Amino acid sequence: MQSTPNPDLLSFFSEALTKLAYQGFQQSKSVFSLAHKTISDRLTDTVIPSRQNLTTPLSPELLLELQKRRNKLCEIDWQDAQKGVYPVDILFDTFLPDFLRYYPEMWLDLPKIWTRLQQKQYQTFAEDIEKEGYPRYYLQNFHYQTDGYLSDSSANLYDLQVDILFNGVADSMRRRILAPLKEGLKTFSSLPPDQIKVLDVACGTGRTLKGICATLSKGSLFGVDLSPAYLRKANQLLSENPKKLPQLTQANAEDLPYPDNFFHGLTCVFLFHELPEFARQEVINECFRVTKPGGTFIICDSMQLSDSPEFEVMMNNFSAMFHEPYYQDYIRDNIGKKLEKTGFELIETQLHFVSKYWIARKPM
Repeated sequence: MQSTPNPDLLSFFSEALTKLAYQGFQQSKSVFSLAHKTISDRLTDTVIPSRQNLTTPLSPELLLELQKRRNKLCEIDWQDAQKGVYPVDILFDTFLPDFLRYYPEMWLDLPKIWTRLQQKQYQTFAEDIEKEGYPRYYLQNFHYQTDGYLSDSSANLYDLQVDILFNGVADSMRRRILAPLKEGLKTFSSLPPDQIKVLDVACGTGRTLKGICATLSKGSLFGVDLSPAYLRKANQLLSENPKKLPQLTQANAEDLPYPDNFFHGLTCVFLFHELPEFARQEVINECFRVTKPGGTFIICDSMQLSDSPEFEVMMNNFSAMFHEPYYQDYIRDNIGKKLEKTGFELIETQLHFVSKYWIARKPM
């Protein structure tokens, strides 16, 4: 008589193999990112030797702590998928076609970055780039990117650059907004799911919105960004799932083109460190205005000095190595106080790897 396979045992092995695959996937991205940064940094230091004086080497203890935080982030990412916060398959989401197509351009762009570094040109754009109508603080070569956020080339390279910067876990950090967003939307559980409206502020190339699409089976999703080039890239990415296409709009987050009390949930990922102090408050004010009473607002951005003083050297290195003119002010800013000044209730803050999260609610 043939024995019947134990379904619990099969499930256990299937889960174990999937987790092993996920860990291998993340490790391969980490190794590749470190190799890329090592080579590009050595080339840059050879061309511009004085650059080495701008940064301080990280201690072995700090590097070990970073690795521990990265491992913890990946474990939380895996656990949230196991809990059903989002599908397991998004853990393996990649941008391989873009990598194969655009990764060589990252190396071709490096000499342009060297030129800007040597000549201290941080607000340079190609002649055909339209610069009218943008806030002055936005017209920057953030990260020394060619044309800042205003060209298709910049949009094509952005996700590759950010994932390498964060050692392959950029999407894992973005996904940390999904569990509190899903939890916050339970306030409106009496509503039909297709009436729930969620806005991603400064949606960029659409990576965060893609995660929200996978998390919320129904509902109306929206994205707003100041860059038409990045919105084109977001539309390309999100069109891969034509059954759930968010509504994308070009606008300044300081003046959102939506009615009062319109959204049940809002998210904002990696924007605030690239805003001057006054603009951070204005964005929070606008997010409060368009959030429904009881709605949730979640911010994800860099760690700050108040909660991660041991990483001050790394934060200083970041602003020295990249053109981030508002970062030093950001890491000292009290975002929680700004949220409460506007009227939000700050529910909690979280730290994951090198990011910080504010989870707030508009009172009923």
